[in-house]
Amino acid sequence: MINVVGIGQNRENMTLGAVKAVEESDVIIGYKKYINQINDLISDKEIFKKGMGDEIARAELAIKRSLKGQTVALISSGDPGVFGMANVLYQIISKYDDVDVKVYPGVSAVNYAADKLGAPLNDFAAISLSNILTPLSEIEKKLRLALEANLIIAIYNPISKTRKEPFRRFKKCVLDTKGEDALIGIVDSTYEPAKETIVKIKDLTEDIVNMSCTLIVGNDLTYIQDNKLVTPRGYVIRSQIHSLSQNHYDKFLNGEISQGPDRDCEFYPCHFEGQYCDFCYCPFYPCGDSSTGGNWIKGKNVWNCKDCTWLHEEQSVKCLRQPLENILDEIDDLKKKKKSLLKLRRACLLKNNPNDL
Repeated sequence: MINVVGIGQNRENMTLGAVKAVEESDVIIGYKKYINQINDLISDKEIFKKGMGDEIARAELAIKRSLKGQTVALISSGDPGVFGMANVLYQIISKYDDVDVKVYPGVSAVNYAADKLGAPLNDFAAISLSNILTPLSEIEKKLRLALEANLIIAIYNPISKTRKEPFRRFKKCVLDTKGEDALIGIVDSTYEPAKETIVKIKDLTEDIVNMSCTLIVGNDLTYIQDNKLVTPRGYVIRSQIHSLSQNHYDKFLNGEISQGPDRDCEFYPCHFEGQYCDFCYCPFYPCGDSSTGGNWIKGKNVWNCKDCTWLHEEQSVKCLRQPLENILDEIDDLKKKKKSLLKLRRACLLKNNPNDL
């Protein structure tokens, strides 16, 4: 039996199943750095410590010992199935008969990094920048398509002393696709505890990244909140409809709200010259999404929209208005159909089809 054991990023986040699998194994095989993290569990075991780059040799040794009737723990950092030893083992195991394998998942680098940074993950891709066996053109294609799809991206193996070019191409891809203000979270495991940093892609330099770093590339909705990286999912937050908002949408439903700037309003411009006033009161309130500038007033349970101007930009109004008219039949639909309203908001924020909800 071969137990492929993911030990996570450190001893603290090793799962109970992984601990039990190690304890029940006769032989321990792994990269010496990973073996050293579990010394307290293996004092009575036969141990084989290997160097970096000896993955095939480790897998072959595990198979050989298993065929002799021993229970083997093949140690992998993070999760064995995410750039780990499970991939290596299954690639060569078909050469042999009667080898039983059980994989014990671990906390992967992407999960560990995300938890350190806050809550950046939504739909995401994990991409390694190692070009030792992967052509740079393939890495660039994966990056470009993931960025264009607006996925969060976890970057493994970002740079080494001899591999600088993949990192440089990664940075160029993000700059070209997302612009210089795209948010990058960095978790550096050379520190104990790991050090987390958030920078914009324009400020991401080679000297602040190493092979022990995992990078998280935010998507178009990711924002910084209290020094943490957050990507909103779009949960519905219920509230009463304010009387002034109700009055505005009574007029909206009756066709009494014209499109564009309302220069006859005594408060115009309340945000910026040229603002569109179709949605004087936000139909999504409270959205609870700080990606457009809103925020909770701490301790007051009040959502503050003062710094959110997206709703009054021309392109936003043109995207929102007709679909909104199709969704709203009565004032109470601002509450009853809020899920549809939030999907519409998201579609227009990300410049997707607002009618394909």
